[in-house]
Amino acid sequence: MQKVKRSGLPESVGMRHDGHFVDLISTRSLGPRIRMISLDKIDPNPHQARCEIGNIEELMDSIRSKGILEPILVRPRAGRFEIIAGERRFIASKNIGHKEIPCIEMDVEDDEAMEIALIENLQRKDLDIFEEADGLQAMVDMYGFNHQQVSEKIGKARSTITEILSIARIPQHIRDIMKSSGVFSRTTIIEIAKQKTEDDMLNLTREIAERRLTREDTRDLAKHLKGKTKKLKYFVYNFVPDDTDRFRMRLEFKKQTISKQEIIEILQDIIDRIKKQKEKPSQP
Repeated sequence: MQKVKRSGLPESVGMRHDGHFVDLISTRSLGPRIRMISLDKIDPNPHQARCEIGNIEELMDSIRSKGILEPILVRPRAGRFEIIAGERRFIASKNIGHKEIPCIEMDVEDDEAMEIALIENLQRKDLDIFEEADGLQAMVDMYGFNHQQVSEKIGKARSTITEILSIARIPQHIRDIMKSSGVFSRTTIIEIAKQKTEDDMLNLTREIAERRLTREDTRDLAKHLKGKTKKLKYFVYNFVPDDTDRFRMRLEFKKQTISKQEIIEILQDIIDRIKKQKEKPSQP
């Protein structure tokens, strides 16, 4: 009698789980669930970590063409859902007329929801340095985390966390000067944050904004303000025009302080000297 070839497991061996895998995970009560939820049933997070939503036109265009690539995080609240993280995606979807949005539903308490919102927010790439600093400071204030614990939760080096947290102590009016001038790098902002007093922060900020100081120049001036050096090497003035990339000008002076009027007079002197050079007859 010809043997019938059988495929699959022997009859004496059973699967580890009798239920279908999809049915199994859909009936689990533990862990987050991904589902489509009506926008009308979702409420914003009253403890939004971002300082402001900002311009979402680009995000709206992306959602129109590609849809929501990353579900928002929500938790059930009194028959509705509260956003844990993803408010910009929620608002953008609502603005373009979507009725539903993909969500990861998480059953978490208030403290854990706030922690998740902060961490998710801090891991995004479009935060400015001040939003990042304030977010990290919120974690320290609310949960009593030390710098090492914040480092482990965010996934950044402890030294980086310490530097960013120092920025949180910069007052708002000094931040406004930085944002309006548009010349401050992350490094120069950290140097300002290291100053002992608010007055020192303000003085250094104004000097950087008016003279367009480089990172190296800022460090020299910061050391001088903190009393680590008695004398500056030189006074520096950088001119970087906003409307062209054809040139930039750097002037170094032997004196430690120079007024704007002196700079104007020196520039005029340079112009006069150049004109005289052009007027000289060419040598045979």
